[in-house]
Amino acid sequence: MELLDKLNWRYAAKAMNGEKVAEDKIDRILEAARLAPTSSGLQPFEIFVIKNQKIKEQIKPIAWNQSVITDCSHLLVFAAWDTYTEDRINFMFDLTNDIRGFKNEGWENYRQMLLNSYPQQDAEVNFNHAAKQAYIAFSQAIAAAAFEGVDATPLEGFDPEAVDQILGLGEKGLRSAVLLPLGYRKTEDDWLVNLVKVRKSTEDLVTVID
Repeated sequence: MELLDKLNWRYAAKAMNGEKVAEDKIDRILEAARLAPTSSGLQPFEIFVIKNQKIKEQIKPIAWNQSVITDCSHLLVFAAWDTYTEDRINFMFDLTNDIRGFKNEGWENYRQMLLNSYPQQDAEVNFNHAAKQAYIAFSQAIAAAAFEGVDATPLEGFDPEAVDQILGLGEKGLRSAVLLPLGYRKTEDDWLVNLVKVRKSTEDLVTVID
């Protein structure tokens, strides 16, 4: 119940007060994102943690001038692979073999299946698939932030190409997918803070098929 209580507490803060979040809390939020499940275990994304105020100020105008960009403590940028390549796929499969200390025939066959399919697909198809995986980690980071008592504001309202340019993501084979400012709510300036959370009822959302 504690997690559900925290999720009921959280909302998308529209104003933050600039207070810094302790680094150990940020570390646990990032660790939750790192532990998120992804398709084939490829983790096809990276997370950029922006603490530099000048960079936040550069991003704010291309993110609808939302104040949480500059008033947050840490701005997380989830950046997905721009496509799947043989090197990227092999890196994760080799890492798995190194950590587990053995090779498995079924696992190697699965590697080959991915190598025979993903790199041949259209880059935009691959990016969209990778971005979906980034969103899984993004969602887990939001839940972890709530558990830590840290406000998190999911942001899709930004110019991704401009963010990519500011952070030099193209040179890294990455494209920004979604932003997550982390900080603490500024209640006196936030029109949303006292409004009742609205979600569909369980009956409207969930269909049980016995």
